[in-house]
Amino acid sequence: MSTRVSLIGAPTDVGASARGGSMGPEALRVAGLLQALQRHGVEVVDRGNLPGPGNPWQAAVDGYRHLPEVVAWNGVVHDAVLAELQADRLPILLGGDHSLAFGSIAAVARHVRAQGRRLRVLWLDAHADFNTRTLTPSGNLHGMPLACLCGHGPPQLLALGDRIPALQPRQVRQIGVRSVDAGEKHLVHEAGLEVFDMRFIDEMGMRHAMELALATLDANTHLHLSFDVDFLDPGIAPGVATTVPGGPTYREAQLCMEMIADSGRLASLDIVELNPALDLRNKTAALAVDLVESLFGKSTLMRARAATPR
Repeated sequence: MSTRVSLIGAPTDVGASARGGSMGPEALRVAGLLQALQRHGVEVVDRGNLPGPGNPWQAAVDGYRHLPEVVAWNGVVHDAVLAELQADRLPILLGGDHSLAFGSIAAVARHVRAQGRRLRVLWLDAHADFNTRTLTPSGNLHGMPLACLCGHGPPQLLALGDRIPALQPRQVRQIGVRSVDAGEKHLVHEAGLEVFDMRFIDEMGMRHAMELALATLDANTHLHLSFDVDFLDPGIAPGVATTVPGGPTYREAQLCMEMIADSGRLASLDIVELNPALDLRNKTAALAVDLVESLFGKSTLMRARAATPR
């Protein structure tokens, strides 16, 4: 894992169902993300916020809401993330809504291919984000980024990557899913995505889910984490627009992050869907920062830690 990190703000909610996600990057900064990482010996540079179009708040056109704006934002995200990776830095995308993950992960996939390495994407989310314009009545693109990455989406967006599809379903592990539309569920099964939903976590535990999600990682694997804050139970993380009860507890989420840290493979990160307008005194942003700290070395472990695999 690189100890040279770049924060990239993408203050937009053009892909979302509610306004407010555009304030997410600043809420994470106010919660002390940069300082928290520095406490763990990380060299951090804050690149500030990327420029992009405002939210026109219009109805869907041909099944997509705000498609030109979503394409524009993903274009600048793609280029910014790719530049940091090429400079041998670990990019942390501060969202903004989850539609931004298309640009972020398309850049990661492009970089990984150029290096001849393997890619593993962990998708922490209450939702599958595998909708298409024919499956969702809203047209909100924050419900479609993973489908788009796997080749099911508007050509204007898919063309931002160097390859269509940018990602293969076998490269993805979804964790914490508990809200999936019926048609979307069929498409997820058809694609063959590996999903560790909340039923699996309830029955088998977070530890087993993460062991399977992280299995077969090696020194040639780039691990990308796409962390939608609504992955967490709304009882501990109310500051999101699309709350779904029954999510991971604080301890389950900490274990998830600590096991990712133990892998030593984290190389890029999205933090998305934080909505300060719906939060309580920045509680959710503070929790997100706490969990990101665990990705970079903070641990509740009292016994001697096993050596990181190489």
